[in-house]
Amino acid sequence: MSNTLTIELPVAGLPSAAELPANFADEVRFLIATNLFEQDRISSGKAGRLCGMGRVEFLLAASRSDVPVVDLRGDELAEEFS
Repeated sequence: MSNTLTIELPVAGLPSAAELPANFADEVRFLIATNLFEQDRISSGKAGRLCGMGRVEFLLAASRSDVPVVDLRGDELAEEFS
């Protein structure tokens, strides 16, 4: 048995059907995954699973979408480059 979550969205808030890409559901899953990952609410592994990717594949795709994939703070950054 697969656990899924269905989200209802008002059609008026979406692009017209003609403008929706064939992979719209995949795109939405990726956008949700990147948003939750960026907010530190889920790990990169969970984000990858959410959108049907492996962890590394998700990190590469997120990076290409300008989502920061490394969050080092001042002292951590200094330590990383020392």
